[in-house]
Amino acid sequence: MKRRHLVNPATIAAMTGLTITACGPRQIPAQNPTTLTPESDSVPFRWRMATSWPKSLDIIFGAAEMFCRLLSTLTHGQFLITPYESGELANGLEVLDAVRTGTVECGHTSSHYYLSLQPALAFAASMPFGLNAQQQNAWLFQGGGLQAIQAVYAELGLINFPAGNTGTQMGGWFNQEIRTPADLAGIRMRIPGLGGMVMARMGVEAINLPVDAIVNALISAQVDAVEWLGPYDDEKLGLDQAATYYYYPGWWSPCETIDLIVRLEDWTKLPSRYQAAFQSAAAYVNQYMLGNYNANNAQALQRIVSRGTQLKAYSPDILQTAQVLAAELNAEMAQDSTAFQQIYQSWQAFRQQVYQWHGINETGFASFAFAELSGQTP
Repeated sequence: MKRRHLVNPATIAAMTGLTITACGPRQIPAQNPTTLTPESDSVPFRWRMATSWPKSLDIIFGAAEMFCRLLSTLTHGQFLITPYESGELANGLEVLDAVRTGTVECGHTSSHYYLSLQPALAFAASMPFGLNAQQQNAWLFQGGGLQAIQAVYAELGLINFPAGNTGTQMGGWFNQEIRTPADLAGIRMRIPGLGGMVMARMGVEAINLPVDAIVNALISAQVDAVEWLGPYDDEKLGLDQAATYYYYPGWWSPCETIDLIVRLEDWTKLPSRYQAAFQSAAAYVNQYMLGNYNANNAQALQRIVSRGTQLKAYSPDILQTAQVLAAELNAEMAQDSTAFQQIYQSWQAFRQQVYQWHGINETGFASFAFAELSGQTP
């Protein structure tokens, strides 16, 4: 990574002076004036940000809003970005194209929507049966993952920065029970990315729709099933009113990193202190979104179940079949794409190492503590 992409230590110090004043998703860290000093030679920048999210999803769209406010604070109002919801400046599945063509300077989106351009972009978001949020951040920031992903984006004239994470997602909404892999055959399901490709190998007709279209598609029977994210957002969308069965886990998204993507031509025009402020704000939001979802999903799930939703686990047979098919798909993509192959090899090595470690410390703790909480014997 070039030095201009690194976070300035002074900016990190400034970020430690930012505090959360409340727990709501739109609360913005307050400025500590003792850590921020205005610069007389500041050059004003005014950008627009297209996002893949409706404003009604206040955690994920709120993360884009928070980023913009933090950036303004860190630059004393000299670098202002206005976020727009899906459909205002670009369709939710076309944000990357809007940034590439210069329609907007930056976007907040998931790389899963753009695998037709470059399948290696999948690593930027998540991989089926891959890394959870903690492991993904470790790979991105300490395991060379971000540098590898930025090299892929650079070929498209873009640069990316992680700016949000959903945590492990749920496995989707169905109006019929899914007991075996055979039950998936013929189902039309809204599911993007590699997860959709694996589902297709299990007989599903995988359909990619923007989030603002999925509820109507389910109600109108355009699709038979949908996956989005987790209880908090799914309740906001009203998916529990459109389907009966709620499956888990979302094996295709053990986490989902959300990217801030910027056109390289615009990024290189920024002074280094603005680049550092940009990266600092993105890093803060990357953690804040994850915390927000973890804090809100449990309560939302309780509400959903209390209204009659039937919570179902995917059977071991379905999970095992999907895992085998995901490995086959990854191997095929590695043969077809040099970029995918290069990242896949290093990613696999990191996953093996972190799985071994977390299999001892994380799983060892969780197998006892979670069972004790549920009243079961470990």
